[in-house]
Amino acid sequence: MAILKVARLGHPVLRQVAQPLDPASIRSPAVQRFIDDMIETMREYDGAGLAANQVHTLKQIAVIEVLANPRYPDATAVPLMVLINPVLTPLTDEMEEGWEGCLSVPDMRGMVPRYTSLRLACLDREGQAVDLITKDFFARVIQHETDHLNGIVYLDRMRNLATLAHIAEWNKHWLGIREQSD
Repeated sequence: MAILKVARLGHPVLRQVAQPLDPASIRSPAVQRFIDDMIETMREYDGAGLAANQVHTLKQIAVIEVLANPRYPDATAVPLMVLINPVLTPLTDEMEEGWEGCLSVPDMRGMVPRYTSLRLACLDREGQAVDLITKDFFARVIQHETDHLNGIVYLDRMRNLATLAHIAEWNKHWLGIREQSD
């Protein structure tokens, strides 16, 4: 396994739409190794998720996991999941603003509105169909990573850039005002 290079804001790969992955290739050694590398990279940088675009690969693959993550100490646990060719369907018009950060926008946080409940349809790392309902923080992380696969970063979703803060200032002035999210 390897730690992959994470693209930072400004790199064109972050603004490109990832292509669907051929389901027949999911179980190939190359794709499985890439998924393992994505997981290792996400964990190395304490991310809640990582999309293939962020590691310079335009394929519809994302990984998510939040288990005792120091960047998200109060977050609800999210088990390790591999999302291939994800499709999201909001189940409500209700949106909630929450704090988000991103490995591709290091050391920054901002308030982002997200749907509070949605249906996720995708394939897992074995190529099996996944169809589940997600809510709250879990739904937020999935929306964030799926946005990456569509060339969107969280800054594009912010309603008010006045909440955009460097992490050191966020810790001093914003932490505790609203719960932290990603």
